[in-house]
Amino acid sequence: MSFDRSIKIAPSILSADFANFGQEIQAIEAEGADWVHVDVMDGHFVPNLTFGPPLCAAIRPHIKTVMDVHLMISPVDAYIDAFAGAGADILTAHLEAGPHIHRTLQAIRGAGCKAGLALNPGTGIEDLDYLLDMVDLICVMTVNPGFGGQKFIHSQIDKVRRLRAMIGDRPVHIEIDGGITPETAPLMAAAGADVLVAGSAVFKGGSVANPAPYGENIRNIRAAAEAATATMA
Repeated sequence: MSFDRSIKIAPSILSADFANFGQEIQAIEAEGADWVHVDVMDGHFVPNLTFGPPLCAAIRPHIKTVMDVHLMISPVDAYIDAFAGAGADILTAHLEAGPHIHRTLQAIRGAGCKAGLALNPGTGIEDLDYLLDMVDLICVMTVNPGFGGQKFIHSQIDKVRRLRAMIGDRPVHIEIDGGITPETAPLMAAAGADVLVAGSAVFKGGSVANPAPYGENIRNIRAAAEAATATMA
């Protein structure tokens, strides 16, 4: 993975047709998705239960772009090798998920993956000073993690703006997860985000049999975000 700050759209397969993951992934990539986002939930750290390493391994052959795996689980360290072995390109752990996040980030990189760090809406950025040089991505949750389809939390816009200033010229992506639509995407892009996770906003109106709406939705989100960054230039 090469680094750049262009806008990237990462559809979350949490909103895909679970019976047709392979075809759904092929469809969103053909329609312009930059990354494929996999939301892993354990029913403990967050109040929902989703996917494990076997699912990631099963869908990996269908992903031609980037497999972006978001671990909403606690503990994390015991599962890093399994998800890395399943083909994750990026593994993102939550700052709140364990007492030794420095060790967790080391383990993710040691397993051969890019290291991501996620922050819940109620978590500040003050603890990142000694972690920024260990991460490749910071995921700012703009909903409370656990379920798709929630409303965007506007207080996170200022968090992203301050985070972007803190990152400076480091090659660190800012990813936004939660409530991304053509209306909220430009707010986050203008604040400094470059990776936008969208679930229902991408998959609405389409299907494997009719994937054209996926492409339209992706293009609309991207165009709105890019227009905001062009205004800032």
